[in-house]
Amino acid sequence: MQLVYKRATIEDIDILTETRIQVLRAANKLSDDVDMSEVKVQSYNYYKKSLCDGTHIAYLVFDENRFAGAGGVSFYQVMPTFHNPDGNKAYIMNMYTDPGYRRNGIAYQTLDMLVHDAKEKGVTAISLEATDMGRPLYEKYGFIKMNDEMELPDK
Repeated sequence: MQLVYKRATIEDIDILTETRIQVLRAANKLSDDVDMSEVKVQSYNYYKKSLCDGTHIAYLVFDENRFAGAGGVSFYQVMPTFHNPDGNKAYIMNMYTDPGYRRNGIAYQTLDMLVHDAKEKGVTAISLEATDMGRPLYEKYGFIKMNDEMELPDK
């Protein structure tokens, strides 16, 4: 296995968009017949803007020419707080490893690269949403469960 970790560019927009749909299908347990066309268009538009303006960094992982995994980090700003005076935050997302490549450290390495990139930008407030499958990896890396955050569900 010859893994290559590649920082994504705008030329990778199609594979990033396809990977996003794969991640959403897996995370939400959606079958292939569920229409994701609008999400696909909006994801493409998101990558088109964010890869160019630096508000998103993504990595793609390949074993020669075969896709093995991916991950991304989105950057945004909120109001400054005592613990985060500049208000800059990073959100790890779209972590995915092809089932044939799982348990080889791909997700851990990708996560490490994303965290490193965020810290290089001076961002230390880094969060993510974990699936049951991903939670042990994130805990091993040092992420902790948040207790105070709430969300208003869409009704």
